[in-house]
Amino acid sequence: MKFGLQLGYWGAQPPTNAGEMVVAAEEAGFDAVFAAESWGSDAFTPLAWWGSATQRVRLGTSVAQLSARTPAAAAMHALTLDHLSGGRAILGLGVSGPQVVEGWYGQPFAQPLRRTREYVDIVRKVLAREAPVTSDSQAYGLPYTGPGATGLGKPLKPIVHPLRADLPIWLGAEGPKNIAQTAEIADGWLAIYYAPRLAGMYNEWLDEGFARPGARRSRADFEIAASAQVVVTDDPAAEIERMRWVTSLYIGGMGAPELNFHAQVYKRMGYDKEVDEISALFRAGRKAEAAAAVPDELITDTAIFGDEAHVRTRLREWEDAGVTMMLISVSDAEQLRRLQPLVTR
Repeated sequence: MKFGLQLGYWGAQPPTNAGEMVVAAEEAGFDAVFAAESWGSDAFTPLAWWGSATQRVRLGTSVAQLSARTPAAAAMHALTLDHLSGGRAILGLGVSGPQVVEGWYGQPFAQPLRRTREYVDIVRKVLAREAPVTSDSQAYGLPYTGPGATGLGKPLKPIVHPLRADLPIWLGAEGPKNIAQTAEIADGWLAIYYAPRLAGMYNEWLDEGFARPGARRSRADFEIAASAQVVVTDDPAAEIERMRWVTSLYIGGMGAPELNFHAQVYKRMGYDKEVDEISALFRAGRKAEAAAAVPDELITDTAIFGDEAHVRTRLREWEDAGVTMMLISVSDAEQLRRLQPLVTR
């Protein structure tokens, strides 16, 4: 099992220690560094900036939001980063949710599975550079022929020859249909809130995708990158307490009451009652009570806190469950260096 560093997306200000952590991750034997985006910082620029100080680690987006840019633009970002890094880019994509897609990007959220499939298809056509790119996609038709079209649109190939036509595309997916499609059309799955005890359920969804006609990969060459908080500490209770606030935000505030993909993931884990209580409290503005309502086991299902022996044992559970990369979030370079004996085991 490999290890990746998840930088995430920025808060109110850029992080002050990310560059140090990226270099430390490479020195510690990490395989990759990932950056995210939400509705502030973008996912590509940090990788180009901080990644320029590295020589080996792969540089991935986890995730770049589909609605933030057209598929042709995403392909341009990816092929540019791939050239600058000498073939180290991973294009991680995800649909986000309706609050962001419609509220921030001003686009419809409907039919996310179809949009994902069509988006990936166009990106692959750009990277293949075999012919001028055309698509009859409903959302991303090329050339554009919809309202306001001049009729002068021309199919094009990228001016720059992509370094790798097979640049890996990983997809962030949470629901069963999306995970199955990811196994069918992508090179890897960016799994959020992965619980090793539910590996059998995930594998059923993945196997459905692998079995589809024309599936791109098999389990043997498909990557599963599971995001997790992993902290070597003698005070796991303090880390769990810190995570209550973050977890309650994602369960109660990162999505609408009618549609919150993160909350649905935890319900599939068996936390229906707890999710409903946390969501109700958070929406009522009772955020401290919402955080207090998050049970320890809901956090420790998808995170690892403890001394080195405990962390080592738990990492083995993730690996045995089929995870090929632990995508780890840490607070500073010192905490990252504490993981080095586990990364290089």
